[in-house]
Amino acid sequence: MRNKRAPLLAVLLSLCCGVLVSGCETTNVLDGLGAVQVGGFRISESQMGAIKKTAKAIGKAFTDITPEQEYYVGRAVGATLLGKYHPRTEPRTVQYLNLVGQSLARVSDMPETYGGYHFVLLEDEGINAFAAPGGLIFVSQGMLRCCKDEDTLAAVLAHEIAHVQLKHGLQAIKTSRLTSAFSIIATEGAKQAGGPQLAQLTGIFEESIHDVTATLVNSGYSRAFEREADAAALVILGRAGYDQRALVALLGEMKQRLNPQGLDFAKTHPDPADRIGELEPLLAEAKAPAGMALRQQRFKSVLGSI
Repeated sequence: MRNKRAPLLAVLLSLCCGVLVSGCETTNVLDGLGAVQVGGFRISESQMGAIKKTAKAIGKAFTDITPEQEYYVGRAVGATLLGKYHPRTEPRTVQYLNLVGQSLARVSDMPETYGGYHFVLLEDEGINAFAAPGGLIFVSQGMLRCCKDEDTLAAVLAHEIAHVQLKHGLQAIKTSRLTSAFSIIATEGAKQAGGPQLAQLTGIFEESIHDVTATLVNSGYSRAFEREADAAALVILGRAGYDQRALVALLGEMKQRLNPQGLDFAKTHPDPADRIGELEPLLAEAKAPAGMALRQQRFKSVLGSI
């Protein structure tokens, strides 16, 4: 017996192909349609409504990604990462990391995101830090060991917040708009599809999130993006009252610790020495802010044993 849900899946996929060619014009063609006949099967008005909604959403995905969509993609990427790396969950550590991170985020050019900023410390010895779309920021234990005080920790977090406010992760996703389209199909089409079709849509979504994760974690951002994030991080640090020179101190420490053949920060980021050279002219008039001794004491009290 033939699967009566198959025509619906065929229409969904054909609409996806149609959007690739004609964009939002696809939904205009469907606007006047109610129940229709496809391949000998009748598609109800409610099913056609779901198709119209999917087509409209896909059309938008190819031209724009909303803050809500960015949040859900970032959450899926974060879930993938947490399936590989274990987070540290000590309340005091989590609270401190987020205290510093939230203080920086509030003075950034994007103080709020759809789901808010969240800062996670990973039990990973590699030197790494990255930001998923929407404000989910991860820092490894290895990176934390490059931080000698709260100001250098703030430099790490400010750099990642800068990636969020500059939409670098989102721009990486937009290079493959099909990722967004299929994620929407997996959400909307799954309400009507079932069995093998549902499994196929779920598989496509999972593979798409894997592609996004690989882009953010393995490939890394371009040199231009890293330069932009470094410059924006200096502004954030200054606004929050941290030592802007801490970013250079952090990069110097990383330069000493990084393995050029490693799979962490050395693979996904420009040479720290090059970044230092580009930052120094921007720091000619930077001065050490007050309160560094107090911040140092707080940092050692919470993270000194890591």
